[in-house]
Amino acid sequence: MPDTHDIRLKRLKFRSWHRGFVEADLILGGFVDRYAKDLSPAQLDVLEHLLDQPDHDIYGWIVERGPTPPEFNTEIMLMIRRFRDEAHTTIGGARGG
Repeated sequence: MPDTHDIRLKRLKFRSWHRGFVEADLILGGFVDRYAKDLSPAQLDVLEHLLDQPDHDIYGWIVERGPTPPEFNTEIMLMIRRFRDEAHTTIGGARGG
């Protein structure tokens, strides 16, 4: 029987990949796939709280279209931004851009 941590990670993976907004799916889903298993329970709490927010808000905070509310301007947000920047650079480099 899976433990509660494994169940939590599976739920996070599902929630992050099924946002309904493709750009958010790609960033959040990819981030969870790569990093969630290494996050502490407290960091997972922060990530879950972030995922409770509307997709367009989260995406805007990630790409810094506007100010991120202090409660979401966390270590997790910085990690997600770093992940997005790295993925963007890798994909852009693969395209020659």
